[in-house]
Amino acid sequence: MEKIKIAIVDDHKLVSKALENMISFNPSYEVIMNCFNGQDFLDELRSRQIFPDVILMDINMPVKNGIETTEEITKEFPGLKVIALTMEDNETTIIKMLKAGAKGYLLKDMSPDILFDAIDIVHKKGIFYTDLVTQSLLKIKSEEKLATELHELLKEREIEFIKLACSELTYREIASQMFLSPRTIDGYRDSVFVKLNVKTRVGIVLFAIKNNII
Repeated sequence: MEKIKIAIVDDHKLVSKALENMISFNPSYEVIMNCFNGQDFLDELRSRQIFPDVILMDINMPVKNGIETTEEITKEFPGLKVIALTMEDNETTIIKMLKAGAKGYLLKDMSPDILFDAIDIVHKKGIFYTDLVTQSLLKIKSEEKLATELHELLKEREIEFIKLACSELTYREIASQMFLSPRTIDGYRDSVFVKLNVKTRVGIVLFAIKNNII
């Protein structure tokens, strides 16, 4: 049976070497690359004839981090599959990594059995779901739905007005920045008040914060 070819990208040399040793003891896998930051990995990848099947990617690295590196891999090498392997468990980082193209997301304190399951499933089926990934994918779907609803509810210029209304600019200064008359800005303000069901500028700010407009 052909071995699954693995690449490790992690700036902690002891961790990456220990991971390589652990994986190499399993006859189903072969570590063919071990790089200490995203840029080194991309440079080596671009010069190779044989590519890894699965890439284990840390996130916090110097020179080029895991999110940036995964974005470039997704664009240049869409057939390669990245699994995030990191200590970062906050939702924002997970979502950024998934949006960059990662097919799985594991924390470094997981068991070897889970790691091997993730590698096998990503290699064969394309994506490995854990509770972390599932919750974050649901959040992405929710954000996409909200973005669609906001786009349907608000015009682009109204969204631009909302962003400026969350600054310290006066309405007259907002009018100047948007190259509109103060009367037109008053119209935007009244329209936004009605659409958002708010009555004050503070209400606009609270809505913008709650819905990640700013």
